This record gives sequence, structure tokens and C-alpha cells, in this order.
Amino acid sequence: MSAADWRLTHDLDAFLARAGAFLASEPALHTVPLTVTDALRRRGPHAFGPGDPLFGTLERDGAVRAVFFRTPPHWINVTPLTAEDSDALAARLAADGHTLPGVAAARDTAAAFAAAWHRHTGADVRLRQEQRLYRLAGLTVPEPVPAGRPRIAAASDRDRLVAWFEEFYAALGEGHAQDSGAWADSRLAHGGVTFWETPDGTPVSMAGVTPVVAGQVRVAPVHTPAGLRGRGYAGAVTAEVSRVAREAGAAEVLLFTDLANPTSNGLYQRIGYRPVADFAVHAFHG
Repeated sequence: MSAADWRLTHDLDAFLARAGAFLASEPALHTVPLTVTDALRRRGPHAFGPGDPLFGTLERDGAVRAVFFRTPPHWINVTPLTAEDSDALAARLAADGHTLPGVAAARDTAAAFAAAWHRHTGADVRLRQEQRLYRLAGLTVPEPVPAGRPRIAAASDRDRLVAWFEEFYAALGEGHAQDSGAWADSRLAHGGVTFWETPDGTPVSMAGVTPVVAGQVRVAPVHTPAGLRGRGYAGAVTAEVSRVAREAGAAEVLLFTDLANPTSNGLYQRIGYRPVADFAVHAFHG
């Protein structure tokens, strides 16, 4: 296995020309690179931060075997790799002088890359989060349905979207990957956030969805303000956006959960989501 098998570029179009078919071949497992590269294509290279994105393809025998992307200052995201290929990528990036704050990938790949990064750089590594990717099977609306109705967020809701986006990531105890105002504008542009609102028209929960890319959409984020939780609002709005996505023709409706949160994992399974794969985020220090 050689670090030379990796082709690196800052050119999104060149990357997608090489990797597009590979990413589309498994849209569920590749949901993050598919949706992030789509956002970069639509919104420009600095949609997630001021640094220039970096992309890479692992190519052997004339075919792409794996890819990575990074939108600085955020962690690197890698599709599944063997331990040997993880080591080769870490060696290449370290030799080229790249600094990384962490890695997000399928669980075994994340662990292998984190260990390799430690070997090649001496950085301390720490498991930050374990996630599970789910796909929608048969939709079941959770009962009882709370009073109220769904409503697609409009431009007049922008301030609320910004505030709730910030609240969502604050509750996770981590920074977010993009400017909250830019996120709100991008979702409003394609009707990508739905509220559940009470009979008097007060929004009490929201669920976002990404645009359709390669037949898949991902539900994210789902947020209910702290004082309104436990009343069925999150389940109702998640079921609604899942239904709309499926009826609009999405072949795969996906979402990630934090495995440390049994409430959300149980809720999504009751709605009809089934596990696909486990992922992890490892943070690097030093």
C-alpha cells in the first residue's frame, strides 16, 4: 500500500469527475461526502469555513476505491478504508504538512486512521462521539400525534432558524461546521426545514433535510427547545419530513444519531428507521 495511490486536489469539479460514480454507488454509506460536496458546488468552496477544501481519491487498477474530503478548519471525513490504506493516507497527509483536528468515518476506519495519525504525528487522539447511521424502512407515525400541524419554514422564520441551529449544536457541546445564517439561508432556498407548530401557530420543533443527491436525502438537524421536549413534537416533525422525502421520490432517507442518546435512537426506530452502519469521530490534539 502506497501513499502515492492517493490523488489530492483542491478542485471540486476535478474531484467529482473522478469520484462521482464511486460516491453514487453507495449513497447511504456516502451520504456525508455526497451532501457536503453538493453544498460546496451550490454555495461555493467556503460554505463551511474560510479555508480551501481538500479532496482525495484512492485509485488502483483504474478505479476509485475510497475518498476523503476536508473543509478547514473541520475534521477530515473518510470513506471506509483498510488499516493499511488508513496508514498510507495518514503518512501522506503528515508528510505534506497537513494538520488535522480529527477524523469522522465508519467506526473501524476512524479508529485505524486515528491510530495511524498518532503514529505519524505524535498527536494525542480521543474518541469524541459514536454515531449510528439509519435508513428509513417502513414509516410509522408515532402515536399519539401531538396537537398541531407541520409547516415549511419561510423567510420570516430566519431568525428562529438561526437561533435553533445554534441551540442544537450548543446542546451537543461542540462547534458547528458552518455559519448559522448561511445554513438558514441555504435551507430556506430549497424548503429544507419543517416546523411542528401548535394549534395557535407557535413553532415547537424543527427537522431539516438536505437536498436530494444520488437519490438520497439526510434528515438533519432535528431540534426541540429544552422546555418543550417529551411531548412528541420531534417524532411528529421527523415523521413528516421523512414522509415528504419518500413521497418526493428519495430512494434513501437517512439520519445519524448519537449512540450516547438512547431517547433519539429509540424514537427513530419507532418511526421506522433501521441501522445501516456505525460511525465515530476521533479528535486530535498536539
